[in-house]
Amino acid sequence: MRRLIACAAILVSFTVFDAAGGETSGFLSAKPVWPAGRETEMNLFVGFRVAFEAPAGARAVFRVTASSLYRAWLNGEFLGHGPARGPHGFFRIDEWDLSGRLRPSGNLVAIEVAGYNANSYYLLDQPSFFQAEVVSGGKVIASTAGEGAPMAATILTERLQRVERYSFQRTFSEVYRLRPSWDAWRRDSAASLVPAETAVLPARRLLPRRVPYPDFVQRRPLALLAEGTVQRGVAPGKLWKSRGLVEIGDRLKGFREAELEQMPSRELQQLAKSMSRRLDQELEGPAAFTFPVNSFRILDFGTNLTGFPGATITVNAPAKVYFVFDEILTGDDVDFKRLSAVNVIAFDLEPGSYRVEAIEPYTLRYLKILVTGAGGKVADIYLREYVNPDVDRAHFASADPRLNRLFSAGRETFRQNAVDIFMDCPHRERAGWLCDSYFTARVEPRLSGRNVIEKNFFENYLLPESFPVLPRCMLPMCYPADHTNGTFIPNWSLWFVLELEEYLARSGDRETVDALRPKVLCLFDYFKKFRNPDGLLEKLPSWVFIEWSAANNFVQDVNYPSNMLYAAALDAAARLYSMPEMAAAARSVRAAVIRQSFDGEFFVDNAVRTSGRLERTNNRTEVCQYFAFYFNVVSAHSYPELWETLRDKFGPDRPKSGAYPEIHAANSFVGNMLRLELLSRYGLSQQLLDESVSYLLYMAERTGTLWENVDPSASCNHGFASHIVHTLYRDVLGLHSVDVVNKVVKLRFADLNLPWAEGEVPVSGGRVSLRWHKTGDGGLAYRVDVPAGYKVEVEKLGSRPLSRER
Repeated sequence: MRRLIACAAILVSFTVFDAAGGETSGFLSAKPVWPAGRETEMNLFVGFRVAFEAPAGARAVFRVTASSLYRAWLNGEFLGHGPARGPHGFFRIDEWDLSGRLRPSGNLVAIEVAGYNANSYYLLDQPSFFQAEVVSGGKVIASTAGEGAPMAATILTERLQRVERYSFQRTFSEVYRLRPSWDAWRRDSAASLVPAETAVLPARRLLPRRVPYPDFVQRRPLALLAEGTVQRGVAPGKLWKSRGLVEIGDRLKGFREAELEQMPSRELQQLAKSMSRRLDQELEGPAAFTFPVNSFRILDFGTNLTGFPGATITVNAPAKVYFVFDEILTGDDVDFKRLSAVNVIAFDLEPGSYRVEAIEPYTLRYLKILVTGAGGKVADIYLREYVNPDVDRAHFASADPRLNRLFSAGRETFRQNAVDIFMDCPHRERAGWLCDSYFTARVEPRLSGRNVIEKNFFENYLLPESFPVLPRCMLPMCYPADHTNGTFIPNWSLWFVLELEEYLARSGDRETVDALRPKVLCLFDYFKKFRNPDGLLEKLPSWVFIEWSAANNFVQDVNYPSNMLYAAALDAAARLYSMPEMAAAARSVRAAVIRQSFDGEFFVDNAVRTSGRLERTNNRTEVCQYFAFYFNVVSAHSYPELWETLRDKFGPDRPKSGAYPEIHAANSFVGNMLRLELLSRYGLSQQLLDESVSYLLYMAERTGTLWENVDPSASCNHGFASHIVHTLYRDVLGLHSVDVVNKVVKLRFADLNLPWAEGEVPVSGGRVSLRWHKTGDGGLAYRVDVPAGYKVEVEKLGSRPLSRER
């Protein structure tokens, strides 16, 4: 196994592919560099720049990678941000096309690189470096420690180094101390900079970006919501301090409170509103506001967006400007700490005019700009998006505007959570969680016609020989990520196997699936030590997670939902790798679960071992019942009474009806999601449609995105919830599946209280489009168009006559 991985590493070191899948040479000349002796220093901000003349005629590209991240500028204008994330020890190359953007002479590429060297769920804790070159026609025009013009380095001090983390899951917050012309170095090659001596570092193993380059469209606020003033010097009874501050130590890297240069989270808590006025004024075009001293304005972008907030700020005396943001309003204000993150960007300004923009992506609908110390003017306020660009070729519309709203919210949620990997959320964590990815991955081919993000996702798990700190064979609960405290979710790794089987069907990528075989089989070897005499997993270690509900309280000693998932993963592995012994083990697990967990009415969540004997508890949750059906422990045919109870008495209306109060309610993730999947499985499309509206429409109306929980207590923009896009295509439009491997399109039409629906999805070589409408005689007429070579299969649910239009 180790030898195979080593060979793969050597291969990717020399063969790199561009985002379109074609081969490129990687770096022709550039070498990794960093200021000498500082590559492991926390939160160091370094600038690189080079001036060059435009090549005659040939295409010019800027090739770059870095650790931790970079932002590039061309002639003072934004060029790009990256790189796409790879696994430990591997780095993905970006290639920005400069053609058509260069001046005849006097071009300047400037790059800011943040070297964090801090463990997180977002960016890996790896020594900092920067590697880049400008290439045209096979000739290196400029590079780091290679051919062509050298790239000069400088230490950037405007971003303060000793600041608190943004969150436990991400690295450092952004606090700036600026003076006029602070950014002249990246706009004007004649502007001086203090050079920093760089050292050439060992060669890095390189990977292709593969995923498309993000959209960076600037979005403007749509309304001025409120304005007001604040009073300084207020001492709160107790200061809120984030987990990313109070837990700094051996297992969480950062700066302790006593080391901080500034602490905006504390400063904001020492300000109190002295006046606030609701305005609700629509804005047209770029917004500009004059701020009296100690005043604020709240702007509304109309929907949740993810990217880099920016503006032009002018002050005539020393001032402090805060960008405070969140997805929702808390009362009539913006609560920067709602997500247990420091949703603040702070600028400490000398008199002058400043063009500022965050280097880290954040998520917000509401932006509160607060100016203290002196008054000022803030103009040209925007958010530069950082989103997946490959979602607009897909189309869905129906006669029901509620469904259209859900599709738009699902697509918006996906584009913000699928830039380079599938993320849980684009703000607090930006982490590639298992289970979340199982659902989000179904959306990628529907919207883009490709599986490149999912390929990267699996490649990131494939390439590392091992995952430090975690038990041998265990897969990280999210990745790329650092898990220095040793926490893992053992049952979450089983979702990896389920997604891998679906990935094979979606992509036909047998090579990746086979390459992952040793890790999959090793994973099941890990679980063998926890199998009790009944063949069930017992006393799983670390963090056993089902969903954010009471179900998480009932995970020991034998957790039956985890064993239901275990059986499904065994079956998936059996099919993937032709291992009938695993299918036999799955049957045995299911039989034991039924014997032990079903109490005659519902499935019980857990059993506890007392005096050596396993005793079933009385703990029963809604999500446990859905696990039983979704993972084929039982079916609507084998357990009809339970299914009828779940179908008719549970769902979004149960809180109103008060039915079965002793059964703990499910949450959005994953209970309600599994419920909707079961309604689809059993052909209950109208009920699925109605319940989807009940579960999700209020979210779409409030933030334009879909949430982690049924309430806004956590993320209001969670990648898994984009699955509604897949649901609408499958269960409303009737585009049940698009098999690009075997070139088969399966249609399934249900009886819906809907006059018409239409949609299309991209595929390699074209698109698949479908439209249907009800006819005057009570029938349903449809038209489907597919690329050459595709076959169409049709299934009808219900009694409506069906006809195909040409």
